[in-house]
Amino acid sequence: MNDFDLPPIGLGTSANDDFEECAETVRTALELGYRHVDTAQMYDNEAAVGEGIRRAGVDRDEVVVATKVHPDNLAYDDATRTARESLERLDLDAVDLLYVHWPISAYDPEETLRAMDDLRAEGLCDQVGLSNFTPALLDEARDLLDAPVVAHQVECHPLFPQAELRAYAVEHGHTLVGYSPLGRGEALDDPLLAEIAEKHDTSTAAVCLAWAFAQDALVPIPKATGDHVRANFAAQELELDDEDLARIADYDVRERVIDPDAAAWNR
Repeated sequence: MNDFDLPPIGLGTSANDDFEECAETVRTALELGYRHVDTAQMYDNEAAVGEGIRRAGVDRDEVVVATKVHPDNLAYDDATRTARESLERLDLDAVDLLYVHWPISAYDPEETLRAMDDLRAEGLCDQVGLSNFTPALLDEARDLLDAPVVAHQVECHPLFPQAELRAYAVEHGHTLVGYSPLGRGEALDDPLLAEIAEKHDTSTAAVCLAWAFAQDALVPIPKATGDHVRANFAAQELELDDEDLARIADYDVRERVIDPDAAAWNR
């Protein structure tokens, strides 16, 4: 098991590309108690995320900042160059966690992963993560990397629980970071989740997040703005019982909502 621990919930920032809204969302989240902020070159909001971190005034050492290298930038020279550009936009000397965003497009296992190792060796990132990998690609990456894989980020929610990848994370000692933990909103109208929410006098969003908190080695990073930032953080107070978790585990509705044709699992 690696010694890199992620907070139990992070703030996702995908699609939050309005500078002021994004910066204020990050500030609000950090002031509420979030200590993990996730961005990416693809999101076009790294500068706003950096501004939000500065506005919050939280000690930098207390915040896990993660970003991801764009699939088109995964050739060695592009990865090393654009990682530095990400740091410039964030106005940080280093990020805590740098991901390969998708193993597609310019991804070349040997060259891309060598770039990640070199960036870590230079102190530009503390840790290396992967995103949207299959078990076979994870095996390959772990063999090629000198750095430990501390996190693997994928879509994960009660309607797409990623049992195989959660088990893989536990076996190999990394965290599965779950993006779209509300299923891009698809889970919010699900009848089973709504029934469990009614039982606990709460929202289906809170049920989705409480399910994630109950899993081993899983950290959700819901994207949110406005009041949802506070509500998602408060979901840590909800504890699902064994019956709730068993019903979700046995549920026959399974739906992946992020499914590009080029994704590794479609090849």
